[in-house]
Amino acid sequence: MRNLIIFFRRYFNFFLFLLLEVICIAFVFRNNNYQRTVYINSSNNMSGRLYTWYNDVQYYFHLKSTNDSLVRENARLHNELLSAFNTFDTTRILKADTLRKFSNDTMHRVIGTEVRRYHWLEAKVINNSVTRQINYITINRGSKYGIKPNMGVVGPSGVVGVVRNVSENYATVISLLSKTAAFGFSARLYSTREMGTVVWDGSDGGHAIMKDVPKSAKIKAGDTVVTSGYSALFPENIPIGYIESFSLADKSSTAYTIRLKLATNFFNVQYVYAIDNLLKDEQAHLEDSTYKQIK
Repeated sequence: MRNLIIFFRRYFNFFLFLLLEVICIAFVFRNNNYQRTVYINSSNNMSGRLYTWYNDVQYYFHLKSTNDSLVRENARLHNELLSAFNTFDTTRILKADTLRKFSNDTMHRVIGTEVRRYHWLEAKVINNSVTRQINYITINRGSKYGIKPNMGVVGPSGVVGVVRNVSENYATVISLLSKTAAFGFSARLYSTREMGTVVWDGSDGGHAIMKDVPKSAKIKAGDTVVTSGYSALFPENIPIGYIESFSLADKSSTAYTIRLKLATNFFNVQYVYAIDNLLKDEQAHLEDSTYKQIK
């Protein structure tokens, strides 16, 4: 206490000067409009910068939760789109102009879950390979979250792969970057709708090949290649890649070989969506029984 009193006595004149200076400045700003305006503008500018800096720091530390919430919201929106339902059945129950009169919730109740075809499930990538001949991605969702083998997997930009193995909390996805004869994706040209198959030739992680496109097709560089919807794995019109070049093997060839720039950046894929085709088993059973009857 004695030291504190000595300190104030030693610097009394300095503290008195500061007090009088603050009082004078307060009188100047209070009684002069120009100075008061300059002070208010300066203080607002300074506080605005401080708030912006604080918000940037706070946003940085909440990026993970922000990304997770955005991915969940995207999955919810995908599940509400009419493309997630069996289009033929929905139009059979209600005419298109009648459907537009309902809200999303009402429409779902009227259509019913029996005509839903696709259900989207979000997941985060926790491991990824791009340099092997057969590449896998590991996601942090498993059977406990509804993930099953042979579900199609897409990213924010396009097709990623197919679920191969599933545990309770994790799943492995064989990515499009897999060079195997039994692995390809049914695809079509978005502009002209000609069909083909997309496979990876093992050249690099950013390109793939589309084959079996008929010679009569009108192709041009830059066109988009999308899923055909004929496969039970993916809905139609999901991007696979973009045409970089195309050629015929020789003059007698009846089909083009097209080189694609892949829509998905496999070197930086972080979030994906597994797509559950709820009518896949019914479709497969019907097709198998038909094939056996013909055979």
